[in-house]
Amino acid sequence: MDIYISGSMAYDRIMDFPGYFKDYILPDKIHMLNVCFNVNGLQEKFGGTAGNIAYSLSLLGERSTIIATIGKDYAAYFEWMNRNSIPTDGIEIVQDEFTAGAYITTDRSDNQITGFNPGAMKRPTGYDLGNASSGSSIVLIAPGNLEDMTGYASKCRKLGIPYICDPGQSLTLWNRDLMKEWINGSMMLITNDYELEVIMDITGLEKNELLGMTEMIITTLGERGSLISTREKDISVPSAKVSAIMDPTGAGDAYRAGLLKGLSIGRDIEASARIGAVAAAYAVEKYGTQEHSYSFAEFSARYEKDFGQL
Repeated sequence: MDIYISGSMAYDRIMDFPGYFKDYILPDKIHMLNVCFNVNGLQEKFGGTAGNIAYSLSLLGERSTIIATIGKDYAAYFEWMNRNSIPTDGIEIVQDEFTAGAYITTDRSDNQITGFNPGAMKRPTGYDLGNASSGSSIVLIAPGNLEDMTGYASKCRKLGIPYICDPGQSLTLWNRDLMKEWINGSMMLITNDYELEVIMDITGLEKNELLGMTEMIITTLGERGSLISTREKDISVPSAKVSAIMDPTGAGDAYRAGLLKGLSIGRDIEASARIGAVAAAYAVEKYGTQEHSYSFAEFSARYEKDFGQL
């Protein structure tokens, strides 16, 4: 199966503040805030929804096509992708913008202040899905450029290609009509439980009404696993065992990669969700969204311990 991922490419710049934000933000002066937090250092990590999903797919032995933009500082990211056998041919380089970047400062209470520069992600891509086929392709539309998110859904509907709606961090950009049009005709809507509530609020629809527009809804529930909902039934899928939770960031993207892996090798949706659960477990055990690593043999052995034969 040919897997296409529309989403974002980004650098995550992570900084640790050795104190507490609350000690330097004065409530009675919030209207004239001017404060500087001296951090211990900066770590740069590769990220973005499309990059993260493609990375875990590569560990699972799947080559996917990323549909995204990247900025003039692309060289380090492309080098990383080449080392991990991740194709770059679907990524458009925007030479007059930097790659999207998240600047995340965390204090000793794990409070975070984040600045996000969309950079190259402000530009829509011009990828042609003409080579994709309805019988052997799947498109996952993850958070990225809104024009791309709506445009590729429209193309998929016209071409009869199954597509997955994964709105995530883009939810503040949508209105009621646009969201309903995007979901209608999709193979799947995948969110966490909070995001699903926001979608119902945006659309004014209950979950059973959303299931009249998409074939199924998968709701990720963190350590409680995930819930697959169809028009006929709900299926609960437990989480995989985790040795230590280092960083939950990126676990959702890894889950989606495992889900796509299962679908690509002909597994049913429940088995595919279990593969997603194991992929997510690897991600939370490392600090960063593309720091985990394993062979497919190691993955299969871990899956067998939790769920039986892969």
